[in-house]
Amino acid sequence: MENTSTDQDTKELSVHDCWKYLQSVSIGRIALVHGDVPEIFPVNFVPNYGTVLLRTGPGTKLDALREGAVIALEADGFNRYGTVAWSVILKGSPEFVTQPEDIQEAVEAGLSPWQPGAKDVLVRVTPTEISGRRFVISPPSKWWPPLDPSAAERDASEGVDAGTQ
Repeated sequence: MENTSTDQDTKELSVHDCWKYLQSVSIGRIALVHGDVPEIFPVNFVPNYGTVLLRTGPGTKLDALREGAVIALEADGFNRYGTVAWSVILKGSPEFVTQPEDIQEAVEAGLSPWQPGAKDVLVRVTPTEISGRRFVISPPSKWWPPLDPSAAERDASEGVDAGTQ
């Protein structure tokens, strides 16, 4: 499939804009490596003073975090009209938060588990890299082949690839 977007359709986000977008959502995905296997988990999180806080409990995610690997967090969203989307990726080092005042800070920031069960491990991700982009969402008519079979047959006979229209 040919990418027909223009430079005007996609904008690299500044660090400030990345944080602004991260503050507008509370769910994303973290990616980390457990052993030799990449793992991706949905998480709820809160940005907090230039870091991201999340909670977890026993299991694969906690085991991988304990291995000390780097972590990537991705969050996405779009405007209320569904015409502009954004994506932010934060990469960094996780650390376990154990100080009572830091735990209280996370509670005050609104971080609470969504699922039942023990989620009593608080993790702070300090970014080493943050990047993002915002882009105009192309209408389906720009990337789906024509639904009209006669148009598809005509395009095929003319040597036009329907996926590049």
